[in-house]
Amino acid sequence: MSNEKIIEQLKRIADNLDRIAPPQATAPDINAGDAFVWQAESNSLRMIPKVSHVDMSMLHGIDRVKDILLDNTRRFAKGLPANNALLWGARGTGKSSLVKAAHALINRELENALVLVEIQREDIPSLPVLLQILQKTDRRCVLFCDDLSFDSDDSTYKSLKTVLDGGLEGRPANVIFYATSNRRHMMRRDMIENERSTAIMPSEAVEEKVSLSDRFGLWLGFHTCSQDEYLEMIRGYLAHYKIPISEEAYIAEAIEWTRTRGSRSGRVAWQYIQDIAGRTGTVID
Repeated sequence: MSNEKIIEQLKRIADNLDRIAPPQATAPDINAGDAFVWQAESNSLRMIPKVSHVDMSMLHGIDRVKDILLDNTRRFAKGLPANNALLWGARGTGKSSLVKAAHALINRELENALVLVEIQREDIPSLPVLLQILQKTDRRCVLFCDDLSFDSDDSTYKSLKTVLDGGLEGRPANVIFYATSNRRHMMRRDMIENERSTAIMPSEAVEEKVSLSDRFGLWLGFHTCSQDEYLEMIRGYLAHYKIPISEEAYIAEAIEWTRTRGSRSGRVAWQYIQDIAGRTGTVID
């Protein structure tokens, strides 16, 4: 085969490799916005013009965890040491709402000091690529994963453990990781118990499964609210949006609403507010 044909074949191989290679990580102008969503399939960040969030003053019944997360986030935004945070507990209790509200409040206080970057649970393996992008900016970045959990045959948690520990390079100083989960250890209890009952070394197997949560310096627990706390949430929403309804009427309706939903939580309170706002012709923005 002549040298010309060899060179031609090598060019064709190179062209094919370029076509199948994953796209290079795209670094947008982080200063162009305050919130982004990580798109792992294209290794890029999509800017969110307006984050859907509620005001911090409207989050009731979680005062203790609210103060802890705010203090941690404020210290991080100022360049001081802060911890990764795991917000765990009952569904609909305000975990993700608190993260977004803290981001908004701190940015009002400190002139847009924070960038909120959301990553989907299934995109966790691409975290190292994302961190390479974020470490190139001077802004402080809160990396946020909502509803984080793992199944029995899912080894993704191992890569997350490495990222949280930092590996050889260390986690970028301008990045902190916040996650929410309905489970304290982000895994079902029966998965942990199964490891304990079937493994040759039960304690070591269980330790491997639950050690991920140890990488979070803050564990903030959220629990089902009392009826008084639930009604306080309703009262706060009604006052904020100026919804016209008597106290006697909304208490009766709100309690009946929880019975139809089978639970009491911030999410259920908000769903009731959406209903009553629609019935009274009140616009909620």
